[in-house]
Amino acid sequence: MSEPAIQIPEHYRREHEDKQEGIKPEILEGILSFIAPYKRQMIISFFLMLIGSIASVAGPYFTKIALDDGIVGQNRIILRNSLLLYLGAVLSQWAVTFIRINIMAKAGQSTIYDMRARLFDHIQQLSMSFFSHYSAGRLISRVINDVAVLRQFVTWAIIASARDMLTVVGIVIAMLNLNLRLSLITLAVMPMIVIATFLFRKHIQDIYRRVRAGMSWVNSVLAENINGVRVIQAFGRQEHNYKHFKNQVNLYQLQNNLQAAKLVSIFFPTIDMIGTVAIFLVVWLGGAAVIGESVTTGVLVAFILYIQQFFRPIQDLSQRYDQFQSAMIAGERILELLATPVDIQDHSNAYLLPPINGMVEFNNVSFHYADDPSTAVLNNVSFKATPGQTIALVGETGAGKSTLIKLISRFYDPGEGVIKIDGHDISKVTQASLRGQMGVVLQEPFLFGGTVMENIRFGRLDAAEEEVIAAAKAVGAHDFISAMKDGYHTSVEEGGALLSVGQRQLISFVRALLANPRILILDEATSSIDTQTEQIIQKALSTLLTGRTSFVIAHRLSTIVNADQIIVMDQGRIVEQGIHEELLAKKGIYYNLYKIGFQEPRAE
Repeated sequence: MSEPAIQIPEHYRREHEDKQEGIKPEILEGILSFIAPYKRQMIISFFLMLIGSIASVAGPYFTKIALDDGIVGQNRIILRNSLLLYLGAVLSQWAVTFIRINIMAKAGQSTIYDMRARLFDHIQQLSMSFFSHYSAGRLISRVINDVAVLRQFVTWAIIASARDMLTVVGIVIAMLNLNLRLSLITLAVMPMIVIATFLFRKHIQDIYRRVRAGMSWVNSVLAENINGVRVIQAFGRQEHNYKHFKNQVNLYQLQNNLQAAKLVSIFFPTIDMIGTVAIFLVVWLGGAAVIGESVTTGVLVAFILYIQQFFRPIQDLSQRYDQFQSAMIAGERILELLATPVDIQDHSNAYLLPPINGMVEFNNVSFHYADDPSTAVLNNVSFKATPGQTIALVGETGAGKSTLIKLISRFYDPGEGVIKIDGHDISKVTQASLRGQMGVVLQEPFLFGGTVMENIRFGRLDAAEEEVIAAAKAVGAHDFISAMKDGYHTSVEEGGALLSVGQRQLISFVRALLANPRILILDEATSSIDTQTEQIIQKALSTLLTGRTSFVIAHRLSTIVNADQIIVMDQGRIVEQGIHEELLAKKGIYYNLYKIGFQEPRAE
């Protein structure tokens, strides 16, 4: 099969082609480990499948008895009994199939439930370094798409493949038992089936890989266009993006799916034709034998029925190869994700951090990211923040400010040096007890789907409604929240899409105040806010910062000038430290930053 004219971006294609073909025992073992809790259901399903296969194979044999011993032998009792046995076989097959499908559906869904829960839990434990290079789209694909592939594998493919193989073996045994010559005639077409299946599998594997890669491309472009719809509309790119999606992304997927459909349209009629050839040979040669009275009519009819049953499981097995291959690839990705180590973990002897006052000490702390060990992001940083102080961190982009506050929250561990809070080495306390006494307000405020009330309570679920309202009033958010359709119980939709940036930031301030942390981190929390909203927040900041050790990263003078300490960073080092007036008097880096960037925006 020729490659489509459209070239898919390399990383989408590589993600689906870099995997080795074949059934890998270690991956299969990993997948089966998820099924282990439901081993009993699997065993029951296997035995039900065995009964169903036996009943399926027995049907034509009972037909043979009815024809030869009942009709030809003119024995009504044998005719009646054989027909009742045939009916019993059909009913048994229906009953065990009904029960087996229900059992396997429940076991399969339960397995997927466990798998998704484990993935979700593991993803939440992973360190920030992981998320810096593993996109959210890929993670969602693992949890949704790959798990869905395994659901099909667990629920249907395993038992169904075993059923098909047992059915083929049972039919061959039954045919050999009835008549060796007719069995050899039937099996004479097997080389044609093997060749057709080999060619089909060879080409369909490549096409299905392209289909899976194309689906990743479609999902990615769709998500990108939905998330960036404002920018797209602002620049009038709708028509261009539509043409790109229609003539590249969507067309690539269409071409591959049509190629897959073309192969299927050739393969399955070919198998049917080969089956027809086998029936033709059996009827022709077997019919002559019947005329010559060396083969009974019942045997000939049974062979025709067996041939009709014989090729159906072969078709199914040919189709299931790609399903098995997809399951191996999906399983490998899921197991790789689950095997990703959690870089930041509580030590075996970690203890709960007691209620803190908020003293923070950096002692000769250095840090570099794992993917770039040659470049130090922080280099021999030392300082001390006493309880209740507000520490302003300033410096150019890349100076190490954000890395420093990530270390305080222990999203990373320093390569060298020690960070202490109230004298406790933070690497020796539990992460939950550390972060439970800290609050963070980010530059890009994030709200979860739900109500305003639920978002404010995020850091303190047991807060009373009166406390939520009091915190909102303290920050200056009560008026705009009350004016919303349902007040505090208004749904903000995913990401707070119904609110302005300033409103989302105000709610994040309320959330931080309600949590009442001992250490507060403001990561450029006012940089995306308009002047009017900032004036509201500035009035609330004194309330929010009072009595807490606070670290503020900001570019506006109003959030820095009143700080108890200003730490000026450059290339991962502390180059200046003091209060606003002292640093201006030095006329150093802070003075230059002040002149260039720390200017109040003009009111419009």
